[in-house]
Amino acid sequence: MNKRRNLLVALGAATLVAPLAALAQQKNKVWRIGYLDAGSRQLALEARIPTFLHGMKELGYVEGKHFVMEYRFADGNNERLSALAGELVQLNADVIVSSGAAASQAVQRTTSTIPIVVAVTPDPVRDGFAMSLAKPGGNITGLSSGIAEVIQKHAELLATVQPRIARIAILLSPTNPGHTALLLNVQVAAQRSGRQVLPVAASSPEEIERGFASMTRNGADAVIVLQDSFFRQQRRQIAGLALKHRLPSSFAQLESSDAGGLFVYSADQIENFRRAAIFVDKILKGAKPGELPFELPTRYQLIINRKTANALGLTIPQELLLRADKVIE
Repeated sequence: MNKRRNLLVALGAATLVAPLAALAQQKNKVWRIGYLDAGSRQLALEARIPTFLHGMKELGYVEGKHFVMEYRFADGNNERLSALAGELVQLNADVIVSSGAAASQAVQRTTSTIPIVVAVTPDPVRDGFAMSLAKPGGNITGLSSGIAEVIQKHAELLATVQPRIARIAILLSPTNPGHTALLLNVQVAAQRSGRQVLPVAASSPEEIERGFASMTRNGADAVIVLQDSFFRQQRRQIAGLALKHRLPSSFAQLESSDAGGLFVYSADQIENFRRAAIFVDKILKGAKPGELPFELPTRYQLIINRKTANALGLTIPQELLLRADKVIE
């Protein structure tokens, strides 16, 4: 009887110790977080990566102790993204943070099991990352840039300083999967106002240069620069060419405000990277990404470059200046 009692006690203790040991192992685990960006490391280090790491720190995570980062950058060449995504999957990342529609689609094609947090994408549903914003399903969740909802606003802004605008050029990337829908949104808005849209595709500095020459040849009156990692990388070249060709320009990323474009209108996409850390935290604690709703921006900012307006001989209406979050003199 005593032997039987001792055996039962031992079995009971083992049953109790096993989950406690598993819990301790989970608590002491060093998580591996992958990060995939279509742009360059240098550009990501300006704000996006530090903001994400700060967000993790705010949640109590210490890099090197609680998690390690694995970074991959395509340096503006979207054709490299699939191979880079494959490397992160081979490293058995516990979760992958992706920046932009192209990077996110590359990871999505590579794994259906590793959780993916999309930090920035124009339209999560249309881009194919979610069945719905409230219930994404699958292994993907994250944040939208919201630009799909407000891209037509850029045409309206340009019309405030050039009321006679008849043709608006749209600088887009042929390898960015989100640009087809954004272009359609602008075309629909332009048709309502009786304006024409001139799509100009570019995926290299040389193509950007030729693209602006073609805008001039084809009678463009202004240019809208769509949200894209490569365009963010080349923002100073783009703004400089717009000024050279006498084209009022509007950018869709706040990070481009230092480049010299006439307008920047966007949500704060840098804030998305702090919020991405919150999604990562929930997933590491056991949440299923497909059950975490995608987030939409709640606020958009308008930045006006008065110096560029003066160089183009344009007058910014006073009411628009008063509405601006920032005016660059």
